[in-house]
Amino acid sequence: MVDEAAIGERFRALAGELDERRRRLWAAAEARSAGRGGIAAAARATGMSEETIRRGVRELESGVRLGPGRVRRRGGGRKPLTETDATLLGDLERLVGDDTRGDPELPLRWTAKSVRNLADGLRLLGHRVHFTTVAKLLRDLGYSLQANQKTREGSSHPDRDAQFQRINEQVGAALQAGQPVISVDTKKKELVGDFKAAGRELRPKGSPTPVRVHDFKDPELGKAIPYGVYDLAADSGWVNVGIDHDTAQFAVASIQGWWEQLGHERYPNAKSLTITADCGGSNGYRTRLWKTELQRLADESGLTITVCHFPPGTSKWNKIEHRLFSFISQNWRGKPLISHKVIISLIAATSTRTGLDVYAQLDQHTYPKNVKVSDEQLATLNLQGDPFHPEWNYTIKPNT
Repeated sequence: MVDEAAIGERFRALAGELDERRRRLWAAAEARSAGRGGIAAAARATGMSEETIRRGVRELESGVRLGPGRVRRRGGGRKPLTETDATLLGDLERLVGDDTRGDPELPLRWTAKSVRNLADGLRLLGHRVHFTTVAKLLRDLGYSLQANQKTREGSSHPDRDAQFQRINEQVGAALQAGQPVISVDTKKKELVGDFKAAGRELRPKGSPTPVRVHDFKDPELGKAIPYGVYDLAADSGWVNVGIDHDTAQFAVASIQGWWEQLGHERYPNAKSLTITADCGGSNGYRTRLWKTELQRLADESGLTITVCHFPPGTSKWNKIEHRLFSFISQNWRGKPLISHKVIISLIAATSTRTGLDVYAQLDQHTYPKNVKVSDEQLATLNLQGDPFHPEWNYTIKPNT
């Protein structure tokens, strides 16, 4: 009588050390040594199919040797699904393609393209496939998980490149003459308090900084509004951190703070100031208050102020974005902005190996919203538009 328990015990002891072919041959050897009924007994003891064991017996009897490292003869084993199902790959590529969502002819209408959903869609198209196989096929086709990437700027203005050229001419002429040139913008508003901060920093393992679960504004701490001024010639930044509203008054007050505390001493012989700015926001070219506040600054400082706005949809080209704000974001990554003092300290500690230094101050003044500028007030401006796009390029001279 065949001792199935002993066969099973020996199989469990050796199975982990044997590849597919050796397990097949070992089971065949056990079946042959057991005599009549040995194949059925070995199959019950090992869980292998009787046909697999019979194939092993035939291999033992034939004496055929496979090549080194091979477990099956050439052409053996289950055929890939892509060979037995000729339309599988084509249907998969149609499902995962960019035009899938919203296509009424395909089953994955308005559905996220996960491997499980793709497998469901393929089954609806008549294919027998598991989601793990879908994942393997996608890897073979060169697909991977991708996030959205901000690269498209939308429709560009026909004079976009010409405006860039105009900005370069104005900035280049001012720098060559030794006159100050600044790039200005408002950085993203930040909640003040122990809120989760984007990014990571080195800390002892298993001791992350505890922060709040929900990002609701603290009524006492409020928010921080960093308005930046980047001095192109000096490679130096100035950030005025407001606590009220991001208005044109706040923007010009920030520029005035830079001039009084840094610019005036740095450029004692300055007669003019060139500003490059985005076309929208608190320093937008359509904002009347922006221009009236610049007139006030020109009157008080005696500077002739020339402004060049970047065309719509091109704010990322503004120097301040990648010469100042990007480094501030790197410096405070992973650090909760628990107070205005911390924010000021982190901004002021920002530097680069190429020489960038940054100054910062807290602005606790209030700046009311919706300040109206009448046509009569606008008419008092000593403003001259440039022949090329005067709405984007203009100069404001002191009235005194």
